[in-house]
Amino acid sequence: MLSMSHIPDMSSDTSCLPAKERCDHRMNTSITPFQQMMSSCTGALITSIFVTPLDVVKIRIQSQQKEFMKNKCYLYCNGLMEHICYCPANDVNTSNTSNTNGKSGATHAYHSMSSATMQRNLMSQRNRHFTGTVDAFIKITRNEGLASLWSGLPPTLVMAIPATVIYFTVYDQLREHINRRFKLVDQPLWVPVVSGGFARVFAATTISPLEMIRTKMQSKRLSYLELGRAVKSLLESQGFFSLWRGLSATILRDVPFSCIYWANYEFMKKQFNQKDPTFTFSFVSGATAGTVAAVVTLPFDVVKTHRQIELGEMQIINNKTSNASTTRDIMRRIYRESGYRGLFSGIGPRVMKVAPACAIMISSYEFGKAFFRQYNASKHQK
Repeated sequence: MLSMSHIPDMSSDTSCLPAKERCDHRMNTSITPFQQMMSSCTGALITSIFVTPLDVVKIRIQSQQKEFMKNKCYLYCNGLMEHICYCPANDVNTSNTSNTNGKSGATHAYHSMSSATMQRNLMSQRNRHFTGTVDAFIKITRNEGLASLWSGLPPTLVMAIPATVIYFTVYDQLREHINRRFKLVDQPLWVPVVSGGFARVFAATTISPLEMIRTKMQSKRLSYLELGRAVKSLLESQGFFSLWRGLSATILRDVPFSCIYWANYEFMKKQFNQKDPTFTFSFVSGATAGTVAAVVTLPFDVVKTHRQIELGEMQIINNKTSNASTTRDIMRRIYRESGYRGLFSGIGPRVMKVAPACAIMISSYEFGKAFFRQYNASKHQK
C-alpha cells in the first residue's frame, strides 16, 4: 500500500526561520482551490465505482420495505415487480380489489391477468424479496445480471465529481478562513463541525436533482427513455421544485453526518499528532469516522430513499399529485409498521458502503494535497 510517508513532510518545523521566511514558506507550500479540486476528483471516481453495488443493494432493501408496507398489487415488468394498484393484503386474490381506493383502471389490468399468471408473478416477487445484504447481492446478480449492480453509475459519476469538488473545497476553504479570521492556533472541534455542515448543505442543494434520478434508477430497472418520461411527468404534475424532493431528509442526514465525520476525523488527527496524515492513518481514521456517522444518521437515509423512490409510482404514471409526507410523518409510519428495525433497515450495506468510501475518499484527498504541496515547494525552490 502506498504511504504518505514517502512524500517529504512540507509542514516541518520552521520556527527557527525569520518571520518573513516562515510566511513565504507557508504561502509556497499551501495549495490552491484548483489543486484541492484536482485532489478530490480521483478519489470521487474510484469511490463511486467501488461503492455503487453497495448503494444499489442498500436502496433495494430500503425500497422493498416501502412497497410491502403499502400492501400493493404487483405486475411483473422489466425484471421487477411493478405496482399497479393499492389493495389490502388479504384481497390480493379476490374480486374485491376492483373497488380498492377507486383505482378502476389499475384494477382492470390486475384482473386481466389469469390466476396462473398472477400466481407466477407473486412467486417471482417473493423470490426478489431480500432478507439481507448477501441475499440481495445473490438475487440481484442471478435475476438481473452482474451489470445491474452498477445501475445508476453514470448519474452517480456525473453527480460525484461536482458534489465532491464542491464539498471538499468549500470545507477546506471555510475551515482555513475561520482559523485565520479568529486567529486560532489550536483548532477547536467546532471549526470542522461548522465547516463540514455548511459545505454539505451547499453541495447537497446543488446536486439534489441528480441524486433523486440516481436513486430512482437504482430502485427500479428503468431505461433512460422511461426515466425521462417519469421526470417529465413529475415536472408537469408537481412543478420544477419537485426535483428537490427529499432534500430536507438529505440535509437532515448529511449535515449531521458531515459534522460527526469531520469532528471525529479532526479529533483523531489531533490525538495522534497527524497534522499532515499518512495514507494509512487517513484510510483507517476515515473509515472509523464514517462508520460512526453512518450509523447515527441511518434513519434519515431511510426516509430520503422512501421519498425519492416515489418518482414514477402510480400517482406519477397517472399524472396525479399526492400530498407529500413530511420527514416526521414518514419516520412515524416506518416506526409504526416496522419499529426501530425499519428505521435502521439497510444498516449492513450502508456501513459496508460508507466505511470504505470515506476511507478511499479522505486518503486519496490527503495524498493529493500532499503531492501538490511537494510540487509547489519544488517549484518555488527552482
